[in-house]
Amino acid sequence: MIARIIIPIVLSIVLSDLYIDWHYRRRHPNCRWWMRALWWMPGVLLLGYAVALATIRNFVPDDLIWVNVFMVLMGLVVVPKVLFALCSGVGFVCCRLTGGHRNWGNLLAMVLILGNWYVLAYGFEVGIDKLEVRRVDLYFNNLPDAFEGYRIVQFTDAHVGTLEARNVGLLKRDLDSINAQRPDLIVFTGDLQNAQPQELYPVSGLLASLKARDGVMSVLGNHDYSKYVHASPAVEAANRAETIAQQRRCGWRVLLNEHAVLRRGQDSIVIAGEQNYGDPDSANFEKTMHGVGRQAFTIMLQHNPAAWDATIVPTKRVALTLSGHTHGGQMSVFGWRPTRWVYAEDYGHYERGESQLFVSSGLGGLVPFRFGISPEIVVITLHKTK
Repeated sequence: MIARIIIPIVLSIVLSDLYIDWHYRRRHPNCRWWMRALWWMPGVLLLGYAVALATIRNFVPDDLIWVNVFMVLMGLVVVPKVLFALCSGVGFVCCRLTGGHRNWGNLLAMVLILGNWYVLAYGFEVGIDKLEVRRVDLYFNNLPDAFEGYRIVQFTDAHVGTLEARNVGLLKRDLDSINAQRPDLIVFTGDLQNAQPQELYPVSGLLASLKARDGVMSVLGNHDYSKYVHASPAVEAANRAETIAQQRRCGWRVLLNEHAVLRRGQDSIVIAGEQNYGDPDSANFEKTMHGVGRQAFTIMLQHNPAAWDATIVPTKRVALTLSGHTHGGQMSVFGWRPTRWVYAEDYGHYERGESQLFVSSGLGGLVPFRFGISPEIVVITLHKTK
């Protein structure tokens, strides 16, 4: 994980400290060497921490506390330095251009730094423990009459290893909330684990407690393929098979590029489950839809919402796609989410022609942090357009 972003981390630590060191020495040219050394010490230690995390073989260490502590330290120490360097630097340039003597960027930086510390404290201590039950009514021209009012509960991105490490009661609360909705169908749209199927063993009883009239159906997310553990292809395949087996032992129906038909009298709908889009040799739309009539009302479970634009909408064969993966950015400030830079559809409800998409922010994440976008379960009620 850290290895993928090590260059931005190094640049943020080094460049911000260089600017602040230069800025301070301009005002205090006789600053003693040991004072400068003390200033540089936190950055140097964090650089060493980052390099150590980047050199581990797996995507994340087995004990996630090392990643979480690193993220907190970055938020406490490095982000404030970056904010100060950016604001003060812009203010310095403005002073030079206008002939002013007051660098207002320094004051702005102080305000932003206090805001950053508030977001950090709230996100790690309060936001991650919340749960929103989101209710959504969706309307379709071709919904079979017998499925008017059909209720689906979607949950996604549970990352149970993180939830259990955070608080053993959070997952039970979330699953009890799902059952309390008395759904016709429960669907899980990927990322049950962080990296390894062993994370599922302590919570298998809880996962098996989910009940719905038409059962629980699931698909795999990118973290469920066990590709974030450095191992031989044989071990990776065995881990992936164990993740699938664990879900099936809990009574879930895992859809691996396949579909199921749900019937109410003479009417029926199709629940299709495509493997994760973006993983080589995984997603296969044609295989998933093999044998499904073009007029069938189809709901697609696909972890990655990027598949909706790329392979689902063009076929005009899927009425509703349910996705996760983005976590809604895990942070939203006045509607701005970091995932909006990457995904055209990163959170919420979207429509294109006769096709609809709903992307849930999910329950958890690898890093236990939420600000402005709570963990959620989604209660979707299907209606026929009148």
